[in-house]
Amino acid sequence: MAQLTVRNVDDAIAAALKERAAKAGRSAEAEHRRILEEALRPGHRADFFAEARTKRVKLAPGAPTTTEILRADRDRDEAS
Repeated sequence: MAQLTVRNVDDAIAAALKERAAKAGRSAEAEHRRILEEALRPGHRADFFAEARTKRVKLAPGAPTTTEILRADRDRDEAS
């Protein structure tokens, strides 16, 4: 496997990388690899969003919104 060296990285960026890695329970190096994979591996993230767009459900005109449905459920529960 290849090795990469990244020079002249802003201190704030390096700190953000370490913080992001810590939150995910990974080393900064492992997080860096993950970021590169997500950005550059063909189809890794781009396909996810493309697939999500094709599966998005469109509500029929005049159909109640999710807010209206939740409010009706809440009102029904309070009435009983």
